[in-house]
Amino acid sequence: MAPEATGVSNAAQAPKSHRFDPTFTQHVIDTMGPKTTERNRVVLGALIRHIHDFSREVELTIDEWLAGVAFVNAVGRVYSESGQKRNEAHRVSDILGLETLVDEIAHKIISESDVDPTSSAILGPFWSPNAPFRDNGSTIIQNPAPNGRTVLMHGVISDLVTGKPIPGAVFDVWQASANGKYDFQDPENQSPNNLRGKFRADENGKYWFYCYYPTAYSLPTDGPSYQLLQMMDRHPMRPAHIHIMVTHPDYKGCTTQLYPKDDPWLASDTVFAVKDDLVVDFKPLEGDDKAELELDYNVILAPKDYKGKPF
Repeated sequence: MAPEATGVSNAAQAPKSHRFDPTFTQHVIDTMGPKTTERNRVVLGALIRHIHDFSREVELTIDEWLAGVAFVNAVGRVYSESGQKRNEAHRVSDILGLETLVDEIAHKIISESDVDPTSSAILGPFWSPNAPFRDNGSTIIQNPAPNGRTVLMHGVISDLVTGKPIPGAVFDVWQASANGKYDFQDPENQSPNNLRGKFRADENGKYWFYCYYPTAYSLPTDGPSYQLLQMMDRHPMRPAHIHIMVTHPDYKGCTTQLYPKDDPWLASDTVFAVKDDLVVDFKPLEGDDKAELELDYNVILAPKDYKGKPF
């Protein structure tokens, strides 16, 4: 007599404790071959695990996955069609907080004393290796802008451990003009290396030069990064800031940004780069016919072999 049909396979049925295959992610990771470097195995393995866990957590739909694929393609298309001048991938990293997080991982030092080195901040996409050296006391303003407010910026670069000045340290500075645009964004009004320059600290570790009071500006609003901001109901504004990169062969360099204390976008900087010790006070300046404001900002660098407090 034939067995009664139940509609259930006669194969052994293991009890199900997972909705999704619990072995799948590890299987994908294990397909990496023996020539994979150890670091690539660590980084790509973690990336695969997190992407898979994310997809399961939100139960990513096929339409959402395809929208993500289209977004990545759009990011690459902007870069290609702009002649590799518009780096939307960099901007996406910024507005998701990734560049600021990677910067902190790379540069955070907890001092063993009550003095910390100057905080780092993201490099951003506008640094140029071609900025010229200029003499202390000169200006980075090559093309004067309407409504530009000139600032005498000065300070001392010193050693975290000894407190002594660091002669010869290089102070590299760049900023947007009063219209919120950097030189290569604004060729009609700015020549190359306008508002850029490198200054070498004197024998007392001092630097000084003239620049503009910084201007807040918006990230571009015609690309994929802005579409992402709109999805999160966020604004595209960066607070006014001046970029600096301070280096010396014997010290850990510091790349950072300085922000006026009264800027309205400090708390909601769209790239999350503001830190307390980078918020500064521009004060009225008297007795200098070249500037109406001054900024006194000292930079503290850690020696190259300085490890700081272990965690």
